[in-house]
Amino acid sequence: MIHDAHCHFFSARFFETLAREKANRDPGSSLNSIPTVLGWESPGEPADLADRWVSEMDQHHVTRVALISSVPGDEESVAVAVERHPRRFVGWCMLDPTQEDAEERTERALNSLGLRCICLFPAMHRYRLDDVRVRKIFDIAADHSGVAVFVHCGVLSVGVRKKLGLASQFDIRLGDPLSLYSIATDHPDLPIILPHFGAGFFREALMTADLCPNVYLDTSSSNSWMKYYPGLTLVDVFRKALEIVGVERLLFGTDSSFFPRGWQRSVWETQQEAVRQAGADAAEMDQIFNGNFQRLFGD
Repeated sequence: MIHDAHCHFFSARFFETLAREKANRDPGSSLNSIPTVLGWESPGEPADLADRWVSEMDQHHVTRVALISSVPGDEESVAVAVERHPRRFVGWCMLDPTQEDAEERTERALNSLGLRCICLFPAMHRYRLDDVRVRKIFDIAADHSGVAVFVHCGVLSVGVRKKLGLASQFDIRLGDPLSLYSIATDHPDLPIILPHFGAGFFREALMTADLCPNVYLDTSSSNSWMKYYPGLTLVDVFRKALEIVGVERLLFGTDSSFFPRGWQRSVWETQQEAVRQAGADAAEMDQIFNGNFQRLFGD
């Protein structure tokens, strides 16, 4: 079995958001032109996109994935996918805690829509993790069982924006995992997930997870941030994560997102080999690629 803890659901709402921003810079652009410029398939309705994902998962024998809504306010699209295929998807939603209705949206996502993880991107949406509005989101999540919070720290390279000629609003100074220490220790029973091994803040992610037993690391994407650590290999990354964090707090992910590229099997193959070379046995590999996700989010 394969459980993928990091996939993006690029719905029509995502393209609409890009189109509005693009139109401010280029009045001649339109929603229909965005997928063409990117070389992506148009997503269609959320139900159609959900079916497309399931077909792709079946092709690669993927059991279940976490689907992350791609812009704040698009949790309904992911909820449609989960309702349509409840055994294949776990719904996660992107949230900006600085928006006025953030607390209301969090409650609705967890209570009414059945989503299981709140996803925060502090460097992209430009807020500090010690902001009182962020703490309120953690407080709400901690009041729900079977729920986690995902916090994207480190480097975030959004190739989509570059292709469309849109400036990045990313502020790396707001992406230090160590900023999570206080909030993680105040919510010891709430799982907190750091993607991409901290995405360039590898040492800080290891330190945070070492000090906070409720912090997990996801392994997703090609981990191109390793270029900032000369000589570091993916095998080294897994070996050190296994040593410090432990096998029970590593979650496999691909960072798959759009079609026709689909589910990134090459990421799975590369990480399988790296974990083997890092010294993990079959049972430990099963935990990383299946069991840990199932333990957090059920079968």
